[in-house]
Amino acid sequence: MPLLPSPSRRGGSHRPSRLRGHLLLLLALIVAAALLCSGRRHEEAVSRQILPGDATPRITIFSAPLPPPEGSPARQELAVRSWLALPGNVSVVLLGASPARLGRRVTVEPAVDSAFTGTPFFHSMVARAQAAADSDICVLVDAETVLLPEFVDALTHFSKLDRDWFLVAMSRNVTNFRYQLDDSGSHWVTEDGKQVSFTKEFAAEKWAAESSDKGIIMVWNNPGSPLQAGVMPSFLYGKGMHNSWLTHEVLSSEMRLVFDASSLVLGLYPESFSLMDDMSSRTNGRLPARPWENSVNRHLAALYGSYCYQLRLMNSAMLYKVVKQPEDYMLRKVDDLTLSNFVIGIDENVHEGGPLSGKENICLFGHDHSYTFEASAPVDLPYSLSTLLELVADENRSVVLGIAGASYRDMLMSWACRLRHLGVTNFVVCSLDHETYEFSVLQGLPVFRDQLSPKNVSFDDCHFGTKCFQQVTKVKSRIVLEILRLGYNVLLSDVDVYWFRNPVPFLYSLGPATFGAQSDEYNETGPINLPRRLNSGFYFARSDNITITAMEMVVTHATNSGLSEQPSFYDVLCGKDGANRIGDDKCLEPNTGLAIVFLNRDLFPNGAYKGLWEKHDVQSVCKELGCFILHNNWINGRKKKLHRQMSSGLWDYDPSSRLCLQDCNDKSSLRKMGQFHLFDDTGSL
Repeated sequence: MPLLPSPSRRGGSHRPSRLRGHLLLLLALIVAAALLCSGRRHEEAVSRQILPGDATPRITIFSAPLPPPEGSPARQELAVRSWLALPGNVSVVLLGASPARLGRRVTVEPAVDSAFTGTPFFHSMVARAQAAADSDICVLVDAETVLLPEFVDALTHFSKLDRDWFLVAMSRNVTNFRYQLDDSGSHWVTEDGKQVSFTKEFAAEKWAAESSDKGIIMVWNNPGSPLQAGVMPSFLYGKGMHNSWLTHEVLSSEMRLVFDASSLVLGLYPESFSLMDDMSSRTNGRLPARPWENSVNRHLAALYGSYCYQLRLMNSAMLYKVVKQPEDYMLRKVDDLTLSNFVIGIDENVHEGGPLSGKENICLFGHDHSYTFEASAPVDLPYSLSTLLELVADENRSVVLGIAGASYRDMLMSWACRLRHLGVTNFVVCSLDHETYEFSVLQGLPVFRDQLSPKNVSFDDCHFGTKCFQQVTKVKSRIVLEILRLGYNVLLSDVDVYWFRNPVPFLYSLGPATFGAQSDEYNETGPINLPRRLNSGFYFARSDNITITAMEMVVTHATNSGLSEQPSFYDVLCGKDGANRIGDDKCLEPNTGLAIVFLNRDLFPNGAYKGLWEKHDVQSVCKELGCFILHNNWINGRKKKLHRQMSSGLWDYDPSSRLCLQDCNDKSSLRKMGQFHLFDDTGSL
């Protein structure tokens, strides 16, 4: 692989004095040797070993098409066709839902984490690419970027390097794209059928890319080897910062060589970036404009890594500029970050005059565009509770409600990941504190904050029977009543309830003026509606006048009680000592006529029923029973509860990566690790 020549040697000039001449010659040789060693150190990083053979590398292109109006299906199809037209061993993986069927070399993988808005998470996309064991090279590119044949030529060349590397390039902005693939799908042609050489078609100055995160093409070899040190935050894909942040972190981590290929013509973006930015700010279906998503990404970029806290990486030993030669590519060592300023992202004057005072940080998000913000600035959703309900409710105006505080936020995420896996999207989360609220926003949950929640919620001592538990449970019934009054049916599900199937259609079928609740009875035979056996951690309430009136009675009773809300549910709905019981599994509230149904325990088992949690394979046993859910109750203590659920394999979240677990291998590895003992006082691993 040709590189720039090492610095040239310079001989000493002759002097009348023979001794002086020898000394000068010796000095010159010493200087030349030092320069040569320096040059060799620069070159050694990329020329240690070139792998033999001319085999074409296995290249997998990953992308996440966005729905209209943020994405254009026509441009996305054009882009994917251009990828499939590339020479060599190229395959395509589209992350998220994609309606287009584009051939056997295109895989659609919906198992990528997304926010409730439908926006994919960038760290989930990168994790999926990193798991591509059948690929030599991974490509992450915008779904509307057309890739050109030279793209594969360059990657084939670099694939022979025996080093881990990371390549960054910019697609070129083309407002009027007048080209199409020929019938064979192998060559680009003009409208009159003539083949196109893009490097000759346009003058070099017309290829200047605009400053946009959208146009960046990122490529790396050896997927599975780390890209960067530290944690990758949960950036929202397509909302800015994530490509710039990752490029900077790869470079600063010094785990891979970084190739700046911005001078190469590797891809086209067939519309103005500025127009695309305008489109992304418009409404998306039922969702209003979402500039808050960009704010979330800026917040994460300031909070994680060194993107907004570090001086510019001068004289990096890992950075090379790719220069195209007539028959080859040359890697030129650069001593300064010449890669587009918006990619690197640090304003040269940020740290001028010493460290910044206070919490202010200045980051460069584009050419000549600096923004000052605080990493600790609050992150908020601009949606009221009524707006969230309108966004997530199903066709029957039913919603699932989860309520959690900081001590259970990882269990909240396991619960949310499980619902996402089941395709349940009609859920909302009520946070009991600011920490859980911000955590939920950054994890893409539709969350709202209850301003009346108790402020002294214990982290480890808020289980059944404690004073903290009594205070927190009373929040639940009050929030349920508020949602019922807004006209929505509510399935209240504690976050320690594991879902095997979606129970909402079944519970809705119970009909109006019917309240379905889990039974806490542990005896396998006999009545299940005995006194104080109504579990207020899982119930379904209809938004009708009868149910609303009965819930108002429950909330009033609980407010005036020194106990938790659970006894109030039973005493109000079933009467003191079960005076309103009907048969073995029902009650009838006499003032309103509300029917209370205690749910079949084979379908809705509690934590003590049949010793299910102690079974070796609880999932198989529950499948045989036909369980909809399994409640992780009848156990005291947060750590014990977490241990039981993790060790059983009924856990769907990895706190270390903040990603949902996607397959059995992920879950089994977490199960074997016994990670329950690693939880600290923040509730995270």
